[in-house]
Amino acid sequence: MSAGVRTLVGRAPPQLLTPRLTLEFPRAAHAAAVRDSVNISLPSLRFVQWGQRPFDEDGARRFCEIDAEMVARGEALIYFAFERETQRFVGNLDLHSFDLGAPRCQIGYVGDTRLAGRGLMREAALALVDLAFELGIERVEAWCDLRNTRSIHFAQTLGLQYEGVMRGVERDARGELCDQVLLARLKRDPAPAG
Repeated sequence: MSAGVRTLVGRAPPQLLTPRLTLEFPRAAHAAAVRDSVNISLPSLRFVQWGQRPFDEDGARRFCEIDAEMVARGEALIYFAFERETQRFVGNLDLHSFDLGAPRCQIGYVGDTRLAGRGLMREAALALVDLAFELGIERVEAWCDLRNTRSIHFAQTLGLQYEGVMRGVERDARGELCDQVLLARLKRDPAPAG
């Protein structure tokens, strides 16, 4: 990890506020909320490497600790989103795979299915895209498994544009080579409506 990426990640605030959400860096205290969210959402996580089996309390705590360590080392920006009114866990989002030569990064997102359809994850993800641009990133990408049409559609609601398919570019959760759809939004692109 380059010093430039560590500096960029180090400039990010530990907490972001949106009209309905609080986004904060992960910590072990989030483990119970993460466990419950992953376990209830498991059927929709078939494209997520870490979402292939239920979390127990220790597994969820370790997941939160690993995410917190990645932020502390400056490797990624990871936020857990909570509904401000109820404090319910909404999902986890991250900016990762930074390349400051471009400068670009990728966005990742996994939402709690119990809160789907309310626009909460979109609100959180738009805040993260805005943060990336504020930190000097010019291009935010999403790589979505070609079969994960929900994720592709979600990225498009963030204003990311379809750029093509990368064939056999990485392994899926079962270890098989899979195709990824590349979507991207440039800082100069207009923000999505509504």
